[in-house]
Amino acid sequence: MSLTVLNKMEDLNGLTKAKVAVVEFGAVWCPPCRVLLPLLDELAAEYGEAVNFSKVDADESPELASAFGVMSMPTVVFFKDGEPTDKLVGLRPKQAYREVIDRLARA
Repeated sequence: MSLTVLNKMEDLNGLTKAKVAVVEFGAVWCPPCRVLLPLLDELAAEYGEAVNFSKVDADESPELASAFGVMSMPTVVFFKDGEPTDKLVGLRPKQAYREVIDRLARA
């Protein structure tokens, strides 16, 4: 399963409204981002339709990165019902992302 690529705020708003959403902000030149994407793909396969997984290339969409205060990459922003709730900066173990998703899914 591959992550949906977002380029505009409208795209982001549409994908984050209905449920839990995970958005990775990164760049193609970022080595930790390249390590993170396969982990997020695995999580996307595990959660299926219950969670929306997307990515934003911060170089191609700097306005989106700026809107969510992205200063370092990778940054993963979590949404619940269209609102940002959590942010993890830097590469983290897969379990760290799972814990946030599970907490939001239960809320």
